[in-house]
Amino acid sequence: MRNLFGYMFCMLLFACGGSSDSGQSATQSAPAAPKDDGKGIGEITEVALNDPLDQEMVARGQEIYDLKCSACHKLTGQRVVGPGFLGVTERRKPEWIMNMITNTDAMLEKDPQAQALLEECLTRMPNQNVALNEARDILEFFLSNDQSKK
Repeated sequence: MRNLFGYMFCMLLFACGGSSDSGQSATQSAPAAPKDDGKGIGEITEVALNDPLDQEMVARGQEIYDLKCSACHKLTGQRVVGPGFLGVTERRKPEWIMNMITNTDAMLEKDPQAQALLEECLTRMPNQNVALNEARDILEFFLSNDQSKK
């Protein structure tokens, strides 16, 4: 009987004993959200802009826009399926624009600005499989569009 009582007492001590972290896990805060630098989510972290604009890039960018973007986006401020592009280079950083073009799914899942656009337009932008050099050409075209409308 004493052995049974001793055994039960030991089991009670082990069952009620605290963990080795001294209860700190309950008071630790969650890791801070990454700082939004306005560049979006993706491999584009720095974009060197041309001054003056490269007209060959502008022409290639317009061809890609006509093929992959124009069905849902206008070059004015008018929203069709997606938002209009007028002023996009003034509202967004070049890196954000290129990341949105090349890394659409991750941007819509994690970037607050992209998520706000999704809430506004109610339609996910499909991944168009645009290469980095093509995205840079599209950016040059957007810069040209914004400069011509001033």
